[in-house]
Amino acid sequence: MALGLPSVLPNPQSAIGELIRDRRPTFSFEFMPPKTAQGERLLWQAIRELESLRPSFVSITYGAGGSTRDTTVAVTERVATETTLLPMAHLTAVNHSVAELRHVIGRLAAAGVRNVLAVRGDPPGDPTGEWIPHPDGVDYAEDLVRLVRDAGDFSVGVAAFPYKHPRSPDIDSDTAYFIRKCRAGADFAITQMFFDADEYLRLRDRVVAAGCDTPIIPGVMPVTKISTIERSEQLSGAPFPPALAARFERVADDPEAVRQLGVEQASEMSQRLLDEGVPGIHFITFNRSTATREIWRNLRVSTPG
Repeated sequence: MALGLPSVLPNPQSAIGELIRDRRPTFSFEFMPPKTAQGERLLWQAIRELESLRPSFVSITYGAGGSTRDTTVAVTERVATETTLLPMAHLTAVNHSVAELRHVIGRLAAAGVRNVLAVRGDPPGDPTGEWIPHPDGVDYAEDLVRLVRDAGDFSVGVAAFPYKHPRSPDIDSDTAYFIRKCRAGADFAITQMFFDADEYLRLRDRVVAAGCDTPIIPGVMPVTKISTIERSEQLSGAPFPPALAARFERVADDPEAVRQLGVEQASEMSQRLLDEGVPGIHFITFNRSTATREIWRNLRVSTPG
């Protein structure tokens, strides 16, 4: 059947971990905190346009080094109080003491936000640079998960890496690190962006084989510009699939053809993932709604029986 809207909107206090396990598949969107007045207008335009699709939840990212901490919290608070959407705030440990992290968690709780994506984060300025923990902070994402869970009644998500985290020495180590985060109290995971469905499926299989059943939601981002390819490699630490890169290169001089190919590729990959039984799709929007809405309309969800 064609993708439809949920008959019941999520309760503002809903736990995303429960939504993912109880009502599959979920569909959600990721936004970034704005840096300018124009950026803020674009963000809220995208939020309002995507709100009509009634997603399961939305997430708001956290700038490198905690640079958008206050904006992230403010946007999350506003989504919680001024829209029908269920918000999830990203939280990173970079450059934050435990006291500062507890303060952020407290602000979120005061606004009625009960869902947090806990990620250690990358060093500011150079994501591949040396990780230097705050002297009064936490060292690993699993520590941040425990901190959030100990602070109250939160549903906590963590990041997953289909290719593997850039700092992990190998796939086996990366899998072990991921499972430690789950056993620290994570209810679910959302992957970094990827462009080959098989990478997600291999991740899911090796996690299950290791005895972990934490639901992993694939993070999907359409390529709408050629520059997106390079940016995706910087953000994810994963090489862009060569065969797919060649397809984009053939239309690189035609911006509209690039965009159409990006929507087509993301739609086909998302459909395959749905057919493989993923617990949901998390769209990385970069605060733009048009391509995401096109992909959404292209998807079909099969029903049992």
